[in-house]
Amino acid sequence: MSWLFASIYDPFMRSAENACLSQWRAELLARAGGDVLEIGAGTGANLPFYLPAVRSLQLTEPDPDMLARLRRRMGLARAVKQVQASEAVIDALPFADAAFDTVVSTLVLCSVPDVSRALAEVRRVLRPGGHLLFLEHVAADDQPDRLAWQRRLEPLWTHVSGNCHLTRRTGALIRGAGFVVEQETRESMRKALPILRPSIRGVARRDA
Repeated sequence: MSWLFASIYDPFMRSAENACLSQWRAELLARAGGDVLEIGAGTGANLPFYLPAVRSLQLTEPDPDMLARLRRRMGLARAVKQVQASEAVIDALPFADAAFDTVVSTLVLCSVPDVSRALAEVRRVLRPGGHLLFLEHVAADDQPDRLAWQRRLEPLWTHVSGNCHLTRRTGALIRGAGFVVEQETRESMRKALPILRPSIRGVARRDA
């Protein structure tokens, strides 16, 4: 299923990208600087939005078919002089402690097997004072009817969509991992499937 999911991902997301996601990515990544790690970089939707403040960019993507597409698009990060990609998995990152100034996670934490472990790894590789920039779809806690549908559909959805979970409370998990959330916005992801529309985005800091 990997090759099929990789091939349909961009067309599936195009309407939401045009409606809001591209703008959200640009606003969020304006905060990225120094040595940057992007986890689960997918097909490279964030690449055009990195600015010259980024000294180096390390991309990870464990899915081989997504990684192949990502590598073909690395040139889109024109503002960054040093860009590398690897198939490292999020819950066992092959980087030294405190190696990065910024970690970027967009539409990733919904699909990792163990979010707490992944966030512990993110915190480990961030320098004290470094930032996690996040954009994730989440449980529709403020819409009980939609949340009920998310719960009904989640078993099937995880099977057909690369382990994507519909009911994760990612903001609480980020706080629980020891990050200080400096900024968080909850907003509907326009033009996405209704079960994917509840989203959060923001900035979290690793304290010393």
